[in-house]
Amino acid sequence: MKIISGIQPSGELHIGNYLGAIKNWVRLQGDQKNDCFFFIADYHSLTEDYSPKEKSKEILDLTIDLLALGLGPKKSVIFQQSQIPFHTELTWILNTLVKIPELERMTQFKDKVKKQKHNINIGLFDYPVLMAADILIYKAEAVPVGEDQIQHLELTREIARRFNDKFGKFFPEPKSILTETPKIMSLTDPTKKMSKSGGDKSYIALADSPKIIKEKVKSAVSDSGGQGKNAGLTAQAGGDNLLSIFNALAETKEEKVEYMNYKKDHKAGKLKYSQFKPRLAELIINYFADYRKKRAKLSKNPEYIKKVLKDGVDKASAIAEKTLKEVKKKIGLTI
Repeated sequence: MKIISGIQPSGELHIGNYLGAIKNWVRLQGDQKNDCFFFIADYHSLTEDYSPKEKSKEILDLTIDLLALGLGPKKSVIFQQSQIPFHTELTWILNTLVKIPELERMTQFKDKVKKQKHNINIGLFDYPVLMAADILIYKAEAVPVGEDQIQHLELTREIARRFNDKFGKFFPEPKSILTETPKIMSLTDPTKKMSKSGGDKSYIALADSPKIIKEKVKSAVSDSGGQGKNAGLTAQAGGDNLLSIFNALAETKEEKVEYMNYKKDHKAGKLKYSQFKPRLAELIINYFADYRKKRAKLSKNPEYIKKVLKDGVDKASAIAEKTLKEVKKKIGLTI
């Protein structure tokens, strides 16, 4: 099965990014039946505010993170989106199949408009069509996505249907592969999704030191936290969120038993956070220990990182170019 997914280079990764996407990617590439493509979605990242001086560093850092977390160039094609011009060429063609009201209905567009009122750009609006091109140009059959991307993927499937109806069957309609992990919420406001925009204490970065991880978990909202009108809801969500993180990172039989015991105590209102939080911090620290070692080693070899991306671009570009040529022929541009 041909699988594709991408992630934006926009600063350090946090555990929500890992559990919501990358952990699943590593699992999928381990199945020899899968043909996996994972890319640095740098064109998508331009729709938000960014520093040109920092962007190239973010691209390299994200690639280092993906490799340190277990993606491998021998098992997957890892590449940089912007280095393959065929993505944006196909986007223009697919734009002619999409109606403006369809893009106006996109929930993510509405949400981002609220967050960056000073920068409501066309790229933000047309983001789902570029995403469709990213997927269809490789004739992907499945896309690992979070729940927040389901609407975009449905549009991709609709675009594929319209193209096939108009020009003859060509694109598969890709299905979604959802992660088993529930959405990871903010440590400071567990009614909202974990995000860097919530401030340093709202998320745990994968590269955080053990000391910082302990401090962030200790200060995280739990059942005893919250004030004001929504205190009960926020506090309950806080406890649920911390337990979700523990469950997602628990790998051994003993850790799974621990989780079940913590969950039982939580349901009964007897969970002792003075004991649970340090244990959760320890679990997180140990889980990402190997990643921190590999990341430190890879960071010293930027030329290797660049080679991984170049090799990936070469492989992906050959496929994308072939698809675009076939598309141009189907729609009548080849003379």
